[in-house]
Amino acid sequence: QVRLAESGGGLVQAGGSLRLSCAASGSIFSITTMGWYRQAPGKQRDMVAVYTRGGIIMYADSVKGRFTISRDNAKNTVYLQMNSLKSEDTAVYYCALTTRGLEYWGQGTQVTVSS
Repeated sequence: QVRLAESGGGLVQAGGSLRLSCAASGSIFSITTMGWYRQAPGKQRDMVAVYTRGGIIMYADSVKGRFTISRDNAKNTVYLQMNSLKSEDTAVYYCALTTRGLEYWGQGTQVTVSS
């Protein structure tokens, strides 16, 4: 079993910054992909930033230049630095990873950006 623990969400004013963390634990042998998704009220869950197979990083167009994903492989932890936040970034942010063909999700952390 794999567990993902997210932290760092909260309330911030537009233009501000937040840093999310996601620590993976459990039966992790090798991580294929790991990253962040978000779901705003009434909308589908979308990719925000992900390390894909081979370590290639993908960003949603809406966050390019503002968000940065990074990772600490030794700690099985991935981070999301979010700068210049906008009201439209308000959502529940989920961490997800795939390992050995299985996909795991965290519980999510709320990010609210006030305008």
